[in-house]
Amino acid sequence: MDIIHLLPDSVANQIAAGEVVQRPASVIKELMENAVDAGARTIDVLVQDAGRTSIQVIDDGRGMSETDARMAFERHATSKIAKAEDLFKLSTMGFRGEALASIVAVAQVRLTTRTAEQDLGVQLCIDGSHLVSQEVCSCPVGANFEVSNLFFNVPARRKFLKSNQTELNNIIQEFERIALVNPSVTFSLSSNGNRLMQLPAGSSLQRIVGIFGKKFGEQQLPLQVETTLVKISGFVGKPESARKKNSSQYLFVNGRFMRHPRFHYAVMEAFNHLIPEGDQVPYFIFFQVDPANIDVNIHPTKTEIKFENEQEIWSIIVAAVRDALGKFNAVPTIDFDVEGRPDIPTFEAGNLAGVKIPQVKFNPSFNPFNSHSETRKPAPRQWEKLYEKAQSSPIPQSSQNTQNVQSMPITPNLFSEGALEMSSQHYQYKGQYILTAVQSGLMIVDQRRAHIRILYERYLKQMQEHNAATQGLLFPELLELSPSDAALLTGILDDVRALGFDITPLGGGSFSIVGTPSEQANPVAVVQQMVESFKQQDGGHADALHHKLALVLARNNAIEVGEVLTPVQIETLIGDLFQCDNPNLSPSGKTILTILQQEQIDKMFKTP
Repeated sequence: MDIIHLLPDSVANQIAAGEVVQRPASVIKELMENAVDAGARTIDVLVQDAGRTSIQVIDDGRGMSETDARMAFERHATSKIAKAEDLFKLSTMGFRGEALASIVAVAQVRLTTRTAEQDLGVQLCIDGSHLVSQEVCSCPVGANFEVSNLFFNVPARRKFLKSNQTELNNIIQEFERIALVNPSVTFSLSSNGNRLMQLPAGSSLQRIVGIFGKKFGEQQLPLQVETTLVKISGFVGKPESARKKNSSQYLFVNGRFMRHPRFHYAVMEAFNHLIPEGDQVPYFIFFQVDPANIDVNIHPTKTEIKFENEQEIWSIIVAAVRDALGKFNAVPTIDFDVEGRPDIPTFEAGNLAGVKIPQVKFNPSFNPFNSHSETRKPAPRQWEKLYEKAQSSPIPQSSQNTQNVQSMPITPNLFSEGALEMSSQHYQYKGQYILTAVQSGLMIVDQRRAHIRILYERYLKQMQEHNAATQGLLFPELLELSPSDAALLTGILDDVRALGFDITPLGGGSFSIVGTPSEQANPVAVVQQMVESFKQQDGGHADALHHKLALVLARNNAIEVGEVLTPVQIETLIGDLFQCDNPNLSPSGKTILTILQQEQIDKMFKTP
């Protein structure tokens, strides 16, 4: 009995759609790239519920005829290539002919389009690869794609979509990638009726400023080099723009976004010894190469690209970035323009004749409140003897920056009968560890990790009970974010306010911080770190979000390594630590305390 059979087209299209359409952002990427290929000068993107309910992409490109509109949704139907050799001279974003067929296989699509040669356009309605209706209509030149109920016929795929905020963040990322590489096109993005971005046509730097803000644009250095192999242009960030993670890094080849770890390493190699190890700098680098020297037909997303002259281009990138950095830091070592300069004689080590060492003279008995003080005899210097005594005795050290620990309430003795027997004497070792004698040996506590655990649980409780205290600022702090980061902050604003921040949106990616938790330094940087931390969250669970927000705030407010504590502060820290739910591990899973057993200590001192 034969068991091999052909799959129906509807099933085959749904399987193929899994490679092309992974989430709502994939639909927007494909439709925007098609609009760019159609020569559009204005592209508008509108989404509802982060693309779950509706995605609409409107362009003023060439449009399609009635026949082309029907053919566009067929699998492997394209106007970009005609034969296999065309793959090595591509000048368009799309070429596979799979995007529209994959989209209509898992969604309900309505297309309205018209060409400039026609007086009337056509409207098609397709439901899960099945044509529902086709009729003539009046519409402007261009194309209007409306994709509704994504994955309506594949519930398993729809179930694995993330939260609306996470999906919107992915949409914004895809939108920014296409907008960055096409600065001559006007783009707009709206979500649930709210305009998130409006990007007029302009230069590459103007597009960067429009997406990431003016302050970000001021930190960019121009990059320009042209060789027989490749033409490289764009911008790299100044060394002071380096960040620990989530830095804006973009590589484009022939107008196409790509991921290339080797070229990324080339940029980082140029910044070697200029930025701290592990930091990342933003960059926007555009490559123009002969299409015959690259292969983009590797993955359906077309973000993985092979280069024929990869090693040579790697070297060119390093040289180009270093050249840009050299121009920025260029300081002449020799200056021959001495006109009008004073004649300063040179110093010769052997010529010291006539050189006298300056002497400082002063009257130790001078008293500005006594007009006759200059005639008095010098008073005996009793303070010198006191100083000698003070110098011979140890002086207890204290820190001037321990307000975080001082602010913690002093807890009662937690180590009563039945609990851990602990000495009342504590010793701070090198400003990092606290040593305490316990019944079983010597307990060693990492003071910073301990304080992070204490603050972390306190902030979690405040978010759950919404009882965090807010301290108003005398002068509000202005926070400016990119549109994508502003959308993220808006989505988590209630949780950030539950920590004690009073933040008011001003529009256009700007926020006013008018209140912060007590003793919170640099609130702008802390809120930015919260947004960066939220970017790494894949799920939409409230507990995961609260964990990240509390951890960011705890790390910023915890005592630093090397900070000297008073005995009262140490006792408070140890007491509060053992009131925590988990005093053994930090929120990130690192060890807070360990005990050196008495047997181990005795073994160290036994005579062999």
